[in-house]
Amino acid sequence: MRNTFLVAAATAIVAALVGASTADASRYIQKGISDDAQVLYGNPDTVFPMLKQLNTKLLRVNLWWGGPNGVARRKPVNAASPSDPAYNWDTYDRTVRYAYAYGMQPIFTVIGTPTWANPGGWNTAPKKVADLTAFVLAAARRYSGTFKAVDGTTIGRVSKWIAWNEPNNPVFLKPQFVKQGNKWIMQSPKDYAKICNAVVVSVKSVVRSNQVACGVTSPRGNNQPGTPRSSVSPLAFLRAMYLAGAKGFDAYAHHPYYGFPSETPLTPPPPAKRGAPPTAVTLGNFQQLTAELQRLYGNMRIWVTEYGYQTNPPDKYFGVSSAKQALYMKQAWTRLVASPKVDMMIWFLLRDEARVGAGWQSGLMYVGGTKKPSYNTFRNLLP
Repeated sequence: MRNTFLVAAATAIVAALVGASTADASRYIQKGISDDAQVLYGNPDTVFPMLKQLNTKLLRVNLWWGGPNGVARRKPVNAASPSDPAYNWDTYDRTVRYAYAYGMQPIFTVIGTPTWANPGGWNTAPKKVADLTAFVLAAARRYSGTFKAVDGTTIGRVSKWIAWNEPNNPVFLKPQFVKQGNKWIMQSPKDYAKICNAVVVSVKSVVRSNQVACGVTSPRGNNQPGTPRSSVSPLAFLRAMYLAGAKGFDAYAHHPYYGFPSETPLTPPPPAKRGAPPTAVTLGNFQQLTAELQRLYGNMRIWVTEYGYQTNPPDKYFGVSSAKQALYMKQAWTRLVASPKVDMMIWFLLRDEARVGAGWQSGLMYVGGTKKPSYNTFRNLLP
């Protein structure tokens, strides 16, 4: 009876969303894929025809400044020049060329501080924000649509950019909190505001009509400084980055993932503590994010730059059935189409990662290449 009730309730909500007037629905929303293993490092002659078959419009990829696959593994002499010999753009040149050849728009997520910019590691803010500003300026120049490669051909334009990834999560940006005297303060929003502003200034100084998304928040945060994995909840992070001066960006990006397999795209997240409101922002309470953005930034666009459901098999603990994955994909899309401020939904992974438990299994295909029901669901998603 419980399952029957939930299905009926979900069906009713979806029907209401489908019935939203055209005036209230997003006229701009596009679908896309994020899967660096396939898009950046896979066989493009296999991957891109498949993405084309899926009617993929957007490709989100990580533009690594530093790290093992970074563009700038050694310090450049002329950091603002895309032709500085310290830079290696080969992987990204190829990706942009293939994306345009197959009718897709690339989105670059600038991430990863080189050790020469901060010995603390790729997931720390650069010691000098000017180093990041110069790198993004070089990248924006290279992918401006007018830059010519060594062979004399134009590489193509990247018009959509994202500043970092999930900066409210210590996996991607640390520290989250610092102690001043006897008081803990949020550090990650302050560091991130500088990162956001650097990306905005550089990208828009090259082509003013380029778009930049900031925020890129993880759906959860514990707000518990001094614990082994301290993190900041998304709305608290949004408010703090605003107060720290993050400005000038075109869209706020968010990753409204579910927290438990029992959560559908229509289920509000559970309270953080008994009797307290939830601190997570999923699709089930997405209106809280849109309301806070409106209060702080006015008419701000929203990009959902990561979303997905893992499947069981192979993930026995966090996955849902392949049929539910397809159903929830459709429900999520319908909900976002009904949101007039949302411009995109990027599904995380074309193909499952091989490391079950350590990796992610939200792909449209299993690791061996067998298609899940969500493959055809994604292909048929329309605004």
